[in-house]
Amino acid sequence: MRSRADAELLDASDPLAALREQFVVADPDLIYLDGNSLGRTPALVPERLATLARGEWGDRLIRSWNEGWLDLPHRVGDLIGTGLLGAAPGQVVVADSTTVNLYKLAGAALAEATRRDPARRVIVTDRGNFPTDRYVFAGLTQQLDATVRLVDSVGDVAAAVGPDTALVSLSHVDYRSGELADMAAINEAAHAAGALVLWDLSHSAGAVPVDLDGTGTDLAVGCTYKYLNGGPGAPAFLYVRGGLQASLVPPIQGWFGQRDQFAMGADYDPVPGIGRFLSGTPHIAGLVCVEEGARLIAGAGMNALRAKSVAQTELTIELADAWLAELGFRVASPREAERRGSHVALAHPDGHRISRALTELAGVIVDFRQPDVIRLGIAPAYTRFVDICDAVARLRDLVASRAHETLDLAPLPVT
Repeated sequence: MRSRADAELLDASDPLAALREQFVVADPDLIYLDGNSLGRTPALVPERLATLARGEWGDRLIRSWNEGWLDLPHRVGDLIGTGLLGAAPGQVVVADSTTVNLYKLAGAALAEATRRDPARRVIVTDRGNFPTDRYVFAGLTQQLDATVRLVDSVGDVAAAVGPDTALVSLSHVDYRSGELADMAAINEAAHAAGALVLWDLSHSAGAVPVDLDGTGTDLAVGCTYKYLNGGPGAPAFLYVRGGLQASLVPPIQGWFGQRDQFAMGADYDPVPGIGRFLSGTPHIAGLVCVEEGARLIAGAGMNALRAKSVAQTELTIELADAWLAELGFRVASPREAERRGSHVALAHPDGHRISRALTELAGVIVDFRQPDVIRLGIAPAYTRFVDICDAVARLRDLVASRAHETLDLAPLPVT
């Protein structure tokens, strides 16, 4: 059983240890294990936003659109694509939210599939997929006379696809358990049935190596405010395989996807390439924050980040087994590292109260997901091994003392 001294040695030999200094750590006594929900602030972001406000906006005003702003969705998209997602340039763009991007790509894929073959009107996804994904699909099927086929787990996808399947859409990392799907195998099964595949990378981008081009992925979306540290509500990204871009028609046709944009033409004529999936005016302040966060993560290297993440989630599970099992906790994440993303789920019957008490009484920020899961998010860019050791020790002491039972819980909208 490893001790805190062992964790200190791991930090001392960590090749990514200095990366933590590139993030804002306002309270050194607070342990932050919620980077899978909202990443820390990159240290350069305040300066970058000040430059934007005082110089690019304050001084240059509207001239800044011609001095770099117009290119930001593509420039940041290529940074994310080439540095983090295994995507060649010209296939990733940053715009809108994950939900809007999911609607755009799923709608375009469903319309294209039914155009080619009217019998293809089924979207396959799993029951445990992130709620916004399922809500988007439900709305689309009402609009386009299609149906959603729910499977119990990602392992059931191959048996669920067939000649009626237009699209398979899954999360690469399960938001509750942290289970990591086999992207290549699922792509192969879907393509063998003639279906397109759309991946939600929100819980993997920046934490788990992704090879979109190498696995033959068709479409993908993801957020930038988790492991990419783009800030609350930062614009999301979307990926469209180069060979598909010309055939897909975005269901949200906006002027930023229009050829010869300022000709103000009467009819929609999409630009060639990934730019056709832009719609409204880009969020410039959000984009510069995403650029700073993505640059840090890409510079660290996904293989190095993944190696540290695996070591840290392994340590978390080891400590949970040793210190928490007798207190009623159960590891709800896959134990095999190759099947696990970068957070560890701990199930407990009183998980909600414990997660709140851990933050309010013990100085450890985690989050909770229904019905009983406490998520410990490992962000290898700034999480230390001693953070994990201390967090699990504080969790053990909190529950062993039953201090959480005394907490008077007022409801919070965000858990």
